[in-house]
Amino acid sequence: MENLSAPHPYQHLERELVVDGATFRYFDLAGLNDPRCERLPFSVRVLLEAAVRCCDGVQLQRADVEALLDWRRLTDAGQPVHVPFKPGRVILQDFTGVPAVVDLAAMREAVRDLGGDPARWGSRAFANMRVVPPGSGIVHQVNLEYLARVVFDTDGLLRPDSLVGTDSHTTMINGLGVLGWGVGGLEAEAALLGQPVTLRLAEVVGYRITGQVNPLATATDIVLTITKHLRQVGVAGKFVEFFGPGVSQLSIADRATISNMCPEYGATVGFFPVDERSLDYLVQTGRDAGRVAVMRAYLSAAGLLRDYSAADQDPAFSQVVELDLATVVPSVSGPKRPHDRVAASQLRNDFIRCLSAEVRRAVRDDFIRCLSAEVRRAVRDDFIRCLSAEVRRAVRDDFIRCLSAEVRRAVRDDFIRCLSAEVSYKGFGVPAERLEARCDIQFEGATYSLGHGSVVIAAITSCTNTSNPSVMLGAGILAKKAVERGLSVPPWIKTSLSPGSGVVTHYLQDSGVLPFLQRLGFGIVGYGCMTCIGNSGPLPRPVVDAIEQCNLVCCGVLSGNRNFEGRVHPHVHANYLASPPLVIAYALAGRVDIDFETTPIGTSPDGEPVYLRDIWPTREEIHQLESKSVIPAIFADVYSKITKGNASWNALEVPDSATFQWSDRSTYIQMPTFLQGMTRDPPAVRGIEAARALLVLGDAVTTDHISPAGSIARTSPAARYLIEMGLTPRQFNSYGSRRGNEAVMVRGTFANIRLANGLLAAPGPRTAHLPSGAVLDVFDAAQRYRRDGTPLIVLAGAEYGCGSSRDWAAKGPALLGVRAVLAVSFDRVHRSNLVSMGVLPLQFLPGQSAKQLGLSGRETFSIALPSDLAPRSTVTVTTDDGRSFPMTARLETQTEISWYRHGGLLRYMVRQLL
Repeated sequence: MENLSAPHPYQHLERELVVDGATFRYFDLAGLNDPRCERLPFSVRVLLEAAVRCCDGVQLQRADVEALLDWRRLTDAGQPVHVPFKPGRVILQDFTGVPAVVDLAAMREAVRDLGGDPARWGSRAFANMRVVPPGSGIVHQVNLEYLARVVFDTDGLLRPDSLVGTDSHTTMINGLGVLGWGVGGLEAEAALLGQPVTLRLAEVVGYRITGQVNPLATATDIVLTITKHLRQVGVAGKFVEFFGPGVSQLSIADRATISNMCPEYGATVGFFPVDERSLDYLVQTGRDAGRVAVMRAYLSAAGLLRDYSAADQDPAFSQVVELDLATVVPSVSGPKRPHDRVAASQLRNDFIRCLSAEVRRAVRDDFIRCLSAEVRRAVRDDFIRCLSAEVRRAVRDDFIRCLSAEVRRAVRDDFIRCLSAEVSYKGFGVPAERLEARCDIQFEGATYSLGHGSVVIAAITSCTNTSNPSVMLGAGILAKKAVERGLSVPPWIKTSLSPGSGVVTHYLQDSGVLPFLQRLGFGIVGYGCMTCIGNSGPLPRPVVDAIEQCNLVCCGVLSGNRNFEGRVHPHVHANYLASPPLVIAYALAGRVDIDFETTPIGTSPDGEPVYLRDIWPTREEIHQLESKSVIPAIFADVYSKITKGNASWNALEVPDSATFQWSDRSTYIQMPTFLQGMTRDPPAVRGIEAARALLVLGDAVTTDHISPAGSIARTSPAARYLIEMGLTPRQFNSYGSRRGNEAVMVRGTFANIRLANGLLAAPGPRTAHLPSGAVLDVFDAAQRYRRDGTPLIVLAGAEYGCGSSRDWAAKGPALLGVRAVLAVSFDRVHRSNLVSMGVLPLQFLPGQSAKQLGLSGRETFSIALPSDLAPRSTVTVTTDDGRSFPMTARLETQTEISWYRHGGLLRYMVRQLL
């Protein structure tokens, strides 16, 4: 990735390091003799080391090194400075990795069709590629336990491990001190081909952790508390770096759990610098002790080894916020967003409030009028008084806390967005007469009653928590105590346990708790992203019938990281994130509207009430079991077999050819069309004329809304295609599993049943074909527009594309014919993905939106692009009724402008390779 044999402007910084008689080399930042280095955040030091080491005068220049040294002044001044970064490696998660490899194979075809030699660069594209066979675990946990280097040794040159990955939760590795974050699949492909990743210099928020952990709190409770706190602080697009004496209390698994949720609190990274506990973890997980000794020596010499108890090592941060661990209590988050934390003791009351619409239009409109000017203390105090009757105390107090510091426009705008619909983010709008609705079901020969708040899915799932032995063993101990008390989980609840790696199975078996988990229905169903990404499978038919007939708000409880509406299961409207022990607790109770302090979780066979406190594991019990069960030998045993695969995997035939042998009959892998018909030279960039709005969307539209990963509905366009290919509904699998097939994925674009489209009255995966007035599936409407030669746009609100870094959320709209997305704001990764597919992200000016401008979406839109397109150019949008308004083209760098001019990153890369 770097040419160290060429003249190097920082060659004088290379030093020798001798460890146990072996000589190594490294770049010493102290040799810069620059006082700005001394108090740089550790995360910025990693970026600086890479810039110094990779500086070649072409892709990385002295100016980039200078920008990193001047990080604090530039970010304090709000200057948008971008620096290139060459990560040490790239992680391709399975669902997002498959389309990346498909794209690389398609690029070989394009190179050949344009007269190039596919083998010349093909070997470069696939060199040093390690494939972990299916069934081995979730990529983030395998990365933490096995793949992470912490320090690279390349022919004796030592350097920090770093990476980007095709999943937003790549940040989990930050818990081990490895700098990494999620990028779009297309950006990852560029990194694989030697292109640097462009990073905007960001503020670094220091998060100081102090105090002692509450004995009843788990790592999950800590992370849910931090997630809500940082959402309130506002860290979107920033780095968060943890420090303070409390960090030493957190295990690497605890830190990884916190870092995993980084996308949920909105930061780019949630970084824990390497300390002695990090190095101990490497030994515990089976890494060679000699290699760890080299790492320790290098990190110490390079100024990258952290002592969290040493205040004199604390960097100078852009901002510092603090958490006292003693304040953390058992918590859940939901019912629709991962940062809506609720204390478990308050969940019953909170859920009851969620059932009815809490925010009234009159209050909302009055508040918006109050905010028409800059927010001042007098306005705030007046508003607090206004809230004393109309809005419940919990809402009022939460908002008062939000306003306790200096009021910023971002806080104001966010609250306006929260009030932008009749039902709030947490509400369900259940009429008063339906609040007590119940429905009896017949199940396995018995009669049960379901109501609002009944749990129908309980899943210990996702890398978020299964990488953490303390919470997993805690769940096992709770299960053991529950079984011994004669408790059981109601049979209608769909329960599952999907560990992140085989290590979890190993220590659950060795500790003796797995049989008790199995007795309660939490047997191991596989290794991978399951319920948290919508792969729970169907609910029992009687449960579905009851939910539909009685319009019940039933619940899922899962130990994952995302609970966006419609993501977990189409029939489960309320979903709560919780620790593995609490998942089991709510499954035992069968409902979420329970106060565990005053209400028994169940009754023993002899009629005695059993409370949650009677079966809750103590920290001492968990620690004793963990010290006996989680030992280096199990990691060594599991990962010694990881590359061996299984019989089915090993039986696959691999053709020996430079290009892939595509099959027209495959329903999983198909040759993509977005590189077909391209020329050696890019066409001239033109504006967009007389475009129609395919959809009119609101705020917080996630990539799950744009490109679902879950089940394929039997009446959808994707289902019709698969049936034409000879499949039955039982063989449909999921959208996530078919990301290598463009024909399925383009038909699944905007296929979420919860998609709220302003062109229609009811939510769903349909839209209006405006010229005819016909209401069609989104894919079918787009096909009509394509036949007529009509370009398309999407109108959207704030945070468009938040959620998983899913490249098909950009590929799908591009293939539907969407040329631009007009939004109030964009998710960082999704904005980049749009540019990578040649879709223009246009942002309304501050204070403006489609609604504020009076746009219905039924107009036609023309977008004039300047000939001298520059980063963040202002463009003019004109509608057919004569109105025009300026917008900001969110092309952030000259590189992105090049991608856009070429019609997307892949076309740009093909032409570069030629």
